[in-house]
Amino acid sequence: MAFPLPAPMRLALDLARLAAEEGEVPVGAVVTRDGAVIATSANMMRASLDPTAHAEIVVIRRAAEAIGQPRLDGCDLWVTLEPCAMCAGAIAHARLARLYYAAEDPKGGAVAHGPRFFAQPTCHHRPETYAGIGEGEAAEMLRVFFAGRR
Repeated sequence: MAFPLPAPMRLALDLARLAAEEGEVPVGAVVTRDGAVIATSANMMRASLDPTAHAEIVVIRRAAEAIGQPRLDGCDLWVTLEPCAMCAGAIAHARLARLYYAAEDPKGGAVAHGPRFFAQPTCHHRPETYAGIGEGEAAEMLRVFFAGRR
């Protein structure tokens, strides 16, 4: 029996789909606090000509602006792909409480793969991490997107 996705992950997946339609790598992200959506974003690297405009970075910036402080204490990040090292660093610096991600990224991920950022002794803040929420849909979206690029 399949369980419905939590609303923030459903929203993140919808944002990822819209990003793919715009030619961006299909990754969407949502920041919530106490169940309320604080900020949303999708990858914007191509549109903004900014290599740091990953969905996670943009949504963290938007959430910080929305709440008026650089630390996102008590906030959760929902993202459709395992964060890279840059994004994991931003997650730690923002002090996000929890990270929920859909698909694993064996090549570029830095949470369960690669440097395993949050497991490093130099990482001063480690969010609770939950993987695999909406994994099938997110992984398929990425497969289709990159198959069309080859």
